[in-house]
Amino acid sequence: MAAERIVVTGLGALTPIGATAAESWQALLLGATGAVRLTEPWVAEITSQIAARVTVDPTQVIGRVTARRLDRSAQLGLVAALEAWRHAGLPKPGDPDGVPPERLGVVFGAGIGGLTTVMEQHNIVRERGPQRMNPLTVPMIMPNAPAAAVGLELGARAGVHAPVSACATSAEAIAMAASMLNEGRADVVVAGGTEAVINEIAMAAFAAMRALSTRNDDPGHASRPYDIDRDGFVLGEGAGALILEREGHARARGAVCYGVVAGWGMSADAHHIAAPDPDGVGAAAAMTAALRSAGADPADVVHVSAHATSTPLGDLAESRAIRRALGAAADSAAVSAPKSQIGHLLGGAGAVEAVLALCALRDCLAPGTRNIVTLDPAVDIDVVRGEARELSATRTRSGLALSNSFGFGGHNVSLAFSLA
Repeated sequence: MAAERIVVTGLGALTPIGATAAESWQALLLGATGAVRLTEPWVAEITSQIAARVTVDPTQVIGRVTARRLDRSAQLGLVAALEAWRHAGLPKPGDPDGVPPERLGVVFGAGIGGLTTVMEQHNIVRERGPQRMNPLTVPMIMPNAPAAAVGLELGARAGVHAPVSACATSAEAIAMAASMLNEGRADVVVAGGTEAVINEIAMAAFAAMRALSTRNDDPGHASRPYDIDRDGFVLGEGAGALILEREGHARARGAVCYGVVAGWGMSADAHHIAAPDPDGVGAAAAMTAALRSAGADPADVVHVSAHATSTPLGDLAESRAIRRALGAAADSAAVSAPKSQIGHLLGGAGAVEAVLALCALRDCLAPGTRNIVTLDPAVDIDVVRGEARELSATRTRSGLALSNSFGFGGHNVSLAFSLA
């Protein structure tokens, strides 16, 4: 018997260009950018002085008491998860008509996690002594802190998991959540990821790797995926969350289904700790596995939400991977790179970009990739440039969107979404 479809019933996103999933999607279509020049004194000695911050105060959603117990990464993650929960029309936790706790799961990750708290508490110990350290420091900096925060808030008892796979983290979380539902371990799973490390250590570390753009005088045009003069990514922060359910469960409660997690694929490059396989072999394998999992062919792909960070090596490797995985069908798959506007959200990127891919299918629109002045001639795929492009409604109704996420260490994840 065929496995029951896994549907998406709720979307949440907190990004540098929007306080919600809907705001972020509309801002993306309008060409908004979240990149700004930083003003903190510590940035003066760092070669890259730009980043894309969330401008919403998370305490407005989760309250100051809860916020004080969480690192900023977990704060943002909890905000996105609660938005997705409300969007799914699920009852408040504890409601007798809600999801039984033993049938509710969470898979939520961060690529780096509580680095901001580590720095803050290190300074406290240095300046005021160890007795003034926050007693909640350990749970605040643990890699599973965002997952734990979501699980505790919603009362999830079916399992709370926290994958950590660099910038592929939250895409992997979505794949793991779908597997959790397929295995019958839960009826509803909150899946996603978060990151908030715009601080001195993270900025200096990525700059030392020459991974960040140094276009400090032009933040809004610094992230240039696929442009011949791209020089690195803009570090961003934010979080994304999806509510996944088995279709029968969702239909029984009258939920709106915003899409289907049709398939997923994961692989590893085994090539280098930070650089991708230049031929895109591993990334292509993940995309091919996602299509196989979905029972689909390359010709079914109408849209690709690319990882495309704006690094010289990464963008070219992914373009080769898309061509390798889709072959001639790559000519009819509209490729978009959201990081040109929201920056690179690291562990939160995969979930946010999955939300955007679902919005693209729903509205039959592939967002434009901004800041491409001269397309790299080695990029042999159909990159949507400038304004959003209308997608064929006929193809979109029966087709797929792929959402790619790749991380340091060679982690590759590709998610395949379709309309419900």
